[in-house]
Amino acid sequence: MGDQPAFTLQIDQNKYLPLDGREVHAILTVSSTGTVTTTTSVPAEAAEVIIVDTSGSMSGGKIREARQAAASAVQALRDGVNFAVIAGTDTARVIYPRGRTMARASRATRAEAQTAIGRLSANGGTSIGEWLLLARDLLDAHPDAIRHALLMTDGQNNESSDAFARALSACSGRFVCDSLGVGSDWVPAELRKVSEALLGTFDFVRNQSDLSAFFNRITQESMSKTVAELALRVWVPQTATLTFVKQVSPTLLDLTGKRADVNPLTGDYPTGSWGAEEREYHLCVEVPPGQIGTEIRAGWVKLVRPDTQEVLASGNVLAQWTDDLAQSTRINGKVAHYTGQAELHELIQEGLSARAAGHVDVATARLAKARQIAAESGREDTARLLDKVVEVDPRDGTARLRRNVDKADEIELDTGSVRTSRLRQGGEGS
Repeated sequence: MGDQPAFTLQIDQNKYLPLDGREVHAILTVSSTGTVTTTTSVPAEAAEVIIVDTSGSMSGGKIREARQAAASAVQALRDGVNFAVIAGTDTARVIYPRGRTMARASRATRAEAQTAIGRLSANGGTSIGEWLLLARDLLDAHPDAIRHALLMTDGQNNESSDAFARALSACSGRFVCDSLGVGSDWVPAELRKVSEALLGTFDFVRNQSDLSAFFNRITQESMSKTVAELALRVWVPQTATLTFVKQVSPTLLDLTGKRADVNPLTGDYPTGSWGAEEREYHLCVEVPPGQIGTEIRAGWVKLVRPDTQEVLASGNVLAQWTDDLAQSTRINGKVAHYTGQAELHELIQEGLSARAAGHVDVATARLAKARQIAAESGREDTARLLDKVVEVDPRDGTARLRRNVDKADEIELDTGSVRTSRLRQGGEGS
């Protein structure tokens, strides 16, 4: 194993609650520093599956760009990485190497894979669950590796929602999958399900010509991971309830439903693989009200390796009851910031759904509120995209939906809403 990053866990919260206060909020900042594997050390074992949509809708320029992108991802693989390339239609097949195994990356195998990719053609339907199940079977042969898949699609999934859900459930916890939607005929909600089930990102490639750059970047990020799997282990007292655990930066990801019980008071929440990076999580615990001056540990958080049970970092979430209004009403800056970012995401999702259903008033109200939050929290990119969907009069604040919205603008707004901005330095809430 190569050089291991060192992990730190910082907890930001206002521990003071009013006399009847029950909800304790905290932001956990997990940072991994230290050296990412260098050429002089033994790299972490890795296994990578590249999944290319080769359905009929990929014909013409799209399949050419997809071939180039997949070839560029193969080129980014470091020597010794186990890899395979899958072509996805209404079935899934391994186009390199032959059979249902993986090859070890070398100059020779990368060249062979690129030749096989160059022969890809477009026909058939789209069954994303089938593609992921084949990736799982390939990656399962390498249980000690950092397992990752990169999936690209341009179309709508033809599987039944039940079959897709079963496939996602069967793959959950087995590997991380980052996915890309190309063009404007795919459904963000489908790749969002992949992201939530497999703890990866999903992104929108607006211009086909940018596909190679996306593939290359995601593959290089995967190659930089040095720890296969970490979990947030959260204990709360017997009288308390853990309301939710969510990743809030760099993207929003609800981990609450992914709990694996350790004992009745403790659960593990998976976070996927890690390199040198920083992520933030929002924890909410409900506790029974206490007496003035009483301080309790509302939560005990550890960052653990599930395979070895090694604790890499830990911290406490506290609660103390007070009759001092100034203390109990102060909102921690990070908690306020990420609560606002989550609200922004929900408003965009609700607004776009209402717009699609023809509920103009609801859509207008949600998207106008989202526009306000985006502007206030420094999300200029999101504010610009919202301006393409909803128009707000700066004089009186009245809003109306724009009529002819570019489908690509709508998809970019939808997919981008899961990304969050970091709290600016010195941006402490009041």
